[in-house]
Amino acid sequence: MFEPGDAPHLFGLPCGVDYPREIKRGLLARLAQAAPEQLARTEIFVNTSRMKRDILAAFDDGTTRLLPRVRLLSDLGSGHEFMDLPLPANGLHRRLELAQLVARFLESEPQFATRASVYDLADSLALLLSEMQDEGVAPETIRNLNVPNASGHWEKSLRFLSIIFNYFDPSAGFEPSAEDRLRMVVDRLETRWRSAPPDHPILVAGSTGSRGTTARFMDLVASLPMGAVILPGVDFDMPTDAWRQIAGDGTADRPAIEHPQERTVRIVRRLGLERGELRNWSGAVAPDATRNRLVSLALRPAPVTHQWMKEGPEFEGVAAATAAVTLLEAPDLRLESNAVALILRKAAEDGRRAALVTPDRDLARRVTALLDRWGIEPDDSAGIPLNQTPPGRLLRHVVGFIGRAVSAEDLLVLLKHPLSARGTAGQEGRGFHLLWTRELEVHLRRKGPAFPARDDLRQWAETSGRGKDDAVDRGIWADWVATILETLATGQETEIAAHVRQLSAVAGRIVKGPHGEDDRELWAQGAGREARRILTDLERASGHGGRLTTQEFADLFRAVLGRGLARDPEPKHPGVMIWGTLEARALNADLVIVSGLNEGVWPQAAGQDPWFSRDMRRQAGLVSPEQGIGLSAHDFQQAIGAREVILTRAKRDAEAETVASRWLIRLTNLMAGMSEEGRLSLAGMRERGALWLRRAETLDMPETPVAPARRPSPRPPVAARPRQLSVTRIETLIRDPYAIYASRILRLDKLDALSRDPDVRERGTALHAIMEAYLTTLREETFEEGLARLLATAEHVLEKEVAWPAARRVWLGRIRRIAGELVRRERARLETGTPEKLEVSGAMHFPEVDFSLTGKADRIDRKSDGTFAIYDYKSGSPPSEQQTRVFAVQLLLEAAMLEAGRFEALPEGRVSEVCYLGLDTRLKETAIPLETEDIRRVTEQLRELVGNYDDPARGYSSRRMMARVNYPGDFDHLARYGEWSEADDPVPEDLE
Repeated sequence: MFEPGDAPHLFGLPCGVDYPREIKRGLLARLAQAAPEQLARTEIFVNTSRMKRDILAAFDDGTTRLLPRVRLLSDLGSGHEFMDLPLPANGLHRRLELAQLVARFLESEPQFATRASVYDLADSLALLLSEMQDEGVAPETIRNLNVPNASGHWEKSLRFLSIIFNYFDPSAGFEPSAEDRLRMVVDRLETRWRSAPPDHPILVAGSTGSRGTTARFMDLVASLPMGAVILPGVDFDMPTDAWRQIAGDGTADRPAIEHPQERTVRIVRRLGLERGELRNWSGAVAPDATRNRLVSLALRPAPVTHQWMKEGPEFEGVAAATAAVTLLEAPDLRLESNAVALILRKAAEDGRRAALVTPDRDLARRVTALLDRWGIEPDDSAGIPLNQTPPGRLLRHVVGFIGRAVSAEDLLVLLKHPLSARGTAGQEGRGFHLLWTRELEVHLRRKGPAFPARDDLRQWAETSGRGKDDAVDRGIWADWVATILETLATGQETEIAAHVRQLSAVAGRIVKGPHGEDDRELWAQGAGREARRILTDLERASGHGGRLTTQEFADLFRAVLGRGLARDPEPKHPGVMIWGTLEARALNADLVIVSGLNEGVWPQAAGQDPWFSRDMRRQAGLVSPEQGIGLSAHDFQQAIGAREVILTRAKRDAEAETVASRWLIRLTNLMAGMSEEGRLSLAGMRERGALWLRRAETLDMPETPVAPARRPSPRPPVAARPRQLSVTRIETLIRDPYAIYASRILRLDKLDALSRDPDVRERGTALHAIMEAYLTTLREETFEEGLARLLATAEHVLEKEVAWPAARRVWLGRIRRIAGELVRRERARLETGTPEKLEVSGAMHFPEVDFSLTGKADRIDRKSDGTFAIYDYKSGSPPSEQQTRVFAVQLLLEAAMLEAGRFEALPEGRVSEVCYLGLDTRLKETAIPLETEDIRRVTEQLRELVGNYDDPARGYSSRRMMARVNYPGDFDHLARYGEWSEADDPVPEDLE
């Protein structure tokens, strides 16, 4: 198969070629004179399932009668000859073991970390253990690291890291990890093959040998008489001095590990070969060899400026090399996704194989969603994160709610889930479930409570039914919901298996519905089966995890669920694919879209190691953080070598401006400065991208432009206009008549949020209740006694009325700051009068305009001269006297009602004063002495106001006289405020 000699068999294929096809072509050429069964005996080890599938597809095209055996590198050691080796430890079991060890460590060293970080620390240790075993790093190496000036931090970290050192001791009885077992397998193969090498071809394809044990296996295969390693994406045009610079020869301090060819140089050096001994496996020619040379020049190891200045002006053929390259720089992620989706759609229509290559899963999901509008379902190699699938989301919600009171918002999250009540027979049962869920939501938004219980749900079912039968069905449904709530509320510290059973039972009950007994929808499809597998693994691992609290199990389950992937086995579009960077090495596509070319995305930023600095990693022989950047660079160099390439990036993400990927910056800087041909070629690349951007901008635009709304001023029939308003709504009628139109004529109500923070309204209600309770229990007392009674009253009322513990503490603190001055002022008011009524209601009819006024006064005092004073408490700053006389006429209207004897259980009497009492930190007061003329004036103004709105030509204009331009209105969205401004004239519209 190969020429005789002792040199290892190391080959490569240039960037951009159809890698699986060239693997086949080179193998068949070498086996042309061999017996036919030799092809069937050939073993090809690959690094990904997609590469395995693509290589088998390349052979299974009708030109060969036999197929080679294609296996994954991760399956190495699964043959019968390795049955005596111990099976690798389950990854979940190992993490749970480590979590218990970490928990014990934190009990003895509580200052090291918090208890909540147990599973994160266990994951970190598991990753380090795997890496040490993969790279062959012994615990002694870690202990002997030279760490100067560590100030005791390294000693603490070393004590913690010693948790995993026992796993390296064979006598400790631990099961080997997958990496440790793979090392045993390679050790055995090395011993066996050195003395009796296989008599059939063995190839390693697609891997660059970036990890220790894999690299050892590749070295072993390359040294076999009938073995070979075939590297992807080899830059055969790189000059010798750049090759040496990457290897760290000469004056370089270290190898250029961020360079895309560093792994290639490393394996060549490791096998004792020279650069010229790395040969082309099949003699394949790249789709565009000139472009490969251009990219190679752009990605030269630093410093590169002098190389560009020397070789750039001499470079020929830039225009032809970039004629099939497009550069698309979108303003934002939305337009980038739109453009990529349009490109893939066009390729599908033209019958071309197109692939999106990106490490950005968010971008991939955006593009997938956009393609769905045209019925195109791409073949996505990564699948869907399990925690984003319907079964995963339901289980994630449930595990987070177990052990605590479920709020109204959380309850509706469960009831609205697409799998909820799926076990109910027939679509009719699911339909009633959705109907009652929506009606319950409206009820909870309007009336609460924030944490519904069985009695609340039963009361709703009894009072909201449309008949006896409906009420019975609602009652059954309400009992089912209540049972779910009560089951969720029970949490305890127990074994993992018990937690798993509770989680499965609650989720199953939600899916079954009130009448169903079938929860198969939860475990159906690929996502459901994967969720079931994870729960089964957790239950089996119960003995390794000890006893966990409800919260600890929730943290564990979410972490495990987040690592799961769901893959849909249904056939996808054969010509539209989404690849990760590793899967893209096959590169068997007519069009390749390389997307997400921003720093932090491609390449991803090198992560921070919590235990080792870069120098410590180098001393220990662990993988450098920058190695991932080099691998990403290699994947970029391969992808850009395809026949036709489109490079895309977004100039801005959801948070800020982005920075282009370092490789894209290098390429564009080189082209912009190398020659006039380079500048024109770069401009052509950008112009082709701008064409797709212009198309993307029109994707979501309506066929006909939509004119902005005009400032509304609806004019409903007079008969439909309100004949009754409260005193507080009169100000609304003055300032924002459209709000009265929406609420009283259209009968629209603003629904409260299901879960909201305590706001000004809640605080005002609480302060009113405190003052009412304080004034109701007036007695002869000293200042100190009055102060103590006010604070005790405030604490009692807040505890009873306010459901938010944090808000209770904050508001009680504010009351304590003003309590002394508030008591002094109240004692002063009591010297001039006594409270006659608190929270008293009244109503008054104006027959001249057929209009009724209603209201409730906070406090009415009878003064010593026999007149009345009306007080109104404000949680914020009270209105000024001018505002009170023009807009905030609430107290003036209440005074008119009192003088007419329209308040309950109060006689007619003259009102000599109205006063707004602020209850904020300033305790500002707005006191207005009243004369008879003031009462007459406000009454006439009310009649005039109502009479004006009885005019059919008068419209209810939106935001007529708002207190502030930025003051939000409840119905601004209905009026489409923002499409017009206060400077626009209202546009009347007659309504029938």
